[in-house]
Amino acid sequence: MIDSPIGPVDATKVPRFAGRGTFARIPEIGDVGDYDIAVLGVPFDGGTSYRPGARFGPMGIRQASRNLRPRFHVELDTAPLERVQVVDAGDVPCTPYNIDDALKQVERHARELRGDGLKRIIALGGDHTVALPMLRAAKETYGPIALVHFDAHLDTWDTYFNAPITHGTVFRRAFEEGLLAEEKSIHVGIRGPVYDELDLVDDARFGFRVIRAGDLDVIGIDGAVDAVRRRVGDAPVYISVDIDVLDPAFAPGTGTPEIGGLNSRELLHVLRRLDGLNIIGGDIVEVAPAYDHAEITCLAAATVAFDLVTLMSKNEPGDR
Repeated sequence: MIDSPIGPVDATKVPRFAGRGTFARIPEIGDVGDYDIAVLGVPFDGGTSYRPGARFGPMGIRQASRNLRPRFHVELDTAPLERVQVVDAGDVPCTPYNIDDALKQVERHARELRGDGLKRIIALGGDHTVALPMLRAAKETYGPIALVHFDAHLDTWDTYFNAPITHGTVFRRAFEEGLLAEEKSIHVGIRGPVYDELDLVDDARFGFRVIRAGDLDVIGIDGAVDAVRRRVGDAPVYISVDIDVLDPAFAPGTGTPEIGGLNSRELLHVLRRLDGLNIIGGDIVEVAPAYDHAEITCLAAATVAFDLVTLMSKNEPGDR
C-alpha cells in the first residue's frame, strides 16, 4: 500500500462533467511516484467476429465513469482510493492490423506495469482477445491462475475462419498454454447458441464449470457465489467480465448480444459477494459505444471496473 494516496478530483469543487478525462478522474500514472492498481485501456478489437467497435470501449468507459462517486463504496463499506494508490495508465498503443503483434504489445505493456509483481491491473477493453496477454503477464508472477469468467459465451472455441486467436478462442488458448489453474475456473452467465454440441464437451474437458444465466433463477445469487468461491478457493483469481453477460436491455452497446442475460443488479451482487478472494487482476471488455444508448453499457462497465478496484483494494498483497 502506498502512503497517503492521491485520489480523484474532488466533485464538490470540480463538477463531474469537468476536470480530468481519466477513469473516475483518478490521477494519471505520471502524476504519482508509485501505485498499487493501474487501470489500463486496451483499444483493440481485431479479434471480433460480429459487430466491431470495442476499440472505442476505453474511451467510452472513461467518459461514463465521470458519473461515479469513487471516494466511498457503500455496499463494500470501504474507501478504496484511500487504501491504495490507483492510477490511470492510459492506453496500450497496439496495432489494429495484426492480432499477434497487438497481443505482444499488450503483454509487454502489462508486464512493465506489474513491475515487481505486486502491482495489479484492470484492463478496459477492447474485445475479449485482450484477456489472453493479460493472463500471460499475470502468470509470470502468480503461476497458473483461477479464472472467473462472466460472459454470454464460453470463449473456448478452437478456431474461427482458421484464426487460432480471436475473442471466442482466448480461454482455450489460455488452457493450452498452462495459464489456468487446474479445475479452478468457472464461467458465469453463459447462454445462447453454440456451433456444435462438442463445444460443451471440449469446455468441460478444459476443466471449466458453467453457471448458465438461467441457473440463477434456480440457485439464486447465493448459490452462484457459493459455487464460485468453492471453485477458486484460495488460488490467485483473475476476473474477466464480458459486458454481454448482461442482457441487451442492460448492455445494448456490445458486439455479440444475446437475450436472456443477467440484469445489472444481479451482476453487481455476484461480484460484490466475491469480497475476500485473492483477486490479482481483471478486465471489462466488449463495450462498443457505437451501439450504446445514453451510456447504459458504458456506465455498467465503469461501475464493474470500480467494483474490481474496490475488491482489490480490500485484499492487498501485503495483507495476506
